[in-house]
Amino acid sequence: MSFVCPDKKCDKCKRLLEFRAQNVAKFPSYYNGPVESFGNLDAKVLIVGLAPGLNGANQTNRPFTNDYAGDVLYPILKKYGFGKGNYAKRKDDGFELVGVRVTNSVRCVPPQNKVTAEEVKNCGQYLIKELAAMPDLKIILTLGSVAHNAVLSVLGYKKSAYKFAHGAVHQLNKHNLLMINSYHTSRYNINTGVLTYEMFEDIVKKVKSML
Repeated sequence: MSFVCPDKKCDKCKRLLEFRAQNVAKFPSYYNGPVESFGNLDAKVLIVGLAPGLNGANQTNRPFTNDYAGDVLYPILKKYGFGKGNYAKRKDDGFELVGVRVTNSVRCVPPQNKVTAEEVKNCGQYLIKELAAMPDLKIILTLGSVAHNAVLSVLGYKKSAYKFAHGAVHQLNKHNLLMINSYHTSRYNINTGVLTYEMFEDIVKKVKSML
């Protein structure tokens, strides 16, 4: 089964479309479109983040690439056998994921890195198709509450029954999946101590042990 990311003609979110037009004018060398997922569809783990960063994935067309969140995410994934090569903040750096795929709840960069409920809902149609196209999927790692709720919504689970909490493991029995929660690897979370490198390593170790 294949999965196709929305192309640059996607116009479902007016606010994001307007912001994209501004960025095309301001950053003409950037990708400036719905960002493709990273990793193979036969992966057993799907990591779901919030949305592309303005100067990160929006520039490079690879999730978490060329921003601080990726500086945390990718080296730790590699440390525990989920990546190979050297992450160098470019889509053509040769870095590869092993058994993991990375995507976002919203595929287009939002103003001030904040998405709306409508934008998450609109992009949910792509998330559910992506999940359906991953036959070997066992674990979904959600980075932050937005991603957590987005996954629950597209799979038809009540949010009230699955509260987001860092380190929590939720059994999504209807789909034979586990969902693990982590705080997002953003610069803000690291700088404020909400998330530490050690805390995120523990999450990745938990994922590895549960496969």
